[in-house]
Amino acid sequence: MVSTTACTVREDGALASAAAPVEVVQNPLAQVRSAADVLTRAGTSRTRTAMEMASGGTRLTITAHGDFDYRKRIGRLTVVLPDRVLRPVTEVITPGTLYMKNRGAGVPDDKWVRVDTTELSDGNLVTGGVTDPLTAAELLRGALEVDYLGTARVAGAAVRHYRGTTDLAAAARAAAEPLRQQLTAAARGFATSLVPFDAYLDDAGRLRKVRHEFVFDNSQGQGVKVASTTSLYGFGTPVRITMPERAEIYTGRISIEGG
Repeated sequence: MVSTTACTVREDGALASAAAPVEVVQNPLAQVRSAADVLTRAGTSRTRTAMEMASGGTRLTITAHGDFDYRKRIGRLTVVLPDRVLRPVTEVITPGTLYMKNRGAGVPDDKWVRVDTTELSDGNLVTGGVTDPLTAAELLRGALEVDYLGTARVAGAAVRHYRGTTDLAAAARAAAEPLRQQLTAAARGFATSLVPFDAYLDDAGRLRKVRHEFVFDNSQGQGVKVASTTSLYGFGTPVRITMPERAEIYTGRISIEGG
């Protein structure tokens, strides 16, 4: 380890210095942009998420926990809505599709609601109440600049803390389909395509925690501030997810509970 001043690496390669002495990290921009590839190599993990929304004087928090398989690009989450009277929502996330159980009023208990995420105006970064861990990592492919802020600990793991701004449009161009369509939609649906983030990577380059700050344009044309935090742990956990059968998918009209 070499002690020096903290550095900012911009997309054009320029460096800017800060006062605090920290460990030198080679090419922080590349480290952050490669987070999704490292997760794919890691295979699987458990995850916890928290999404905080603020609109006017109203604030609410949605939490979730579950497992994700980054090679198959599939995950299962249990989402807890702010109104604790409502039952938790079960979500199965696949490329381009979101399945939700207990998400719509009037939907039978044994039925799933199926959503094409490529048609959502936010690319499912907000609609599902969570930002799934793979998408959270894919967003970092669009990083424009990165500050390395030094070491920290997340859930007992030693990590390196990076802060920067990612561009949804750039992340979309770097992503494969159907995620490219989702992120392209998000770049149009959010008030700005520039998203501040804090990312924490362990010594293996695995993403342990990431926080994104979005500003989403809702149907009333008002900006809704959303802070989405995703934590990853238990890498290598066996993940077995049963997909909903066609007969289990609800085809009627629904009204969304919980906002």
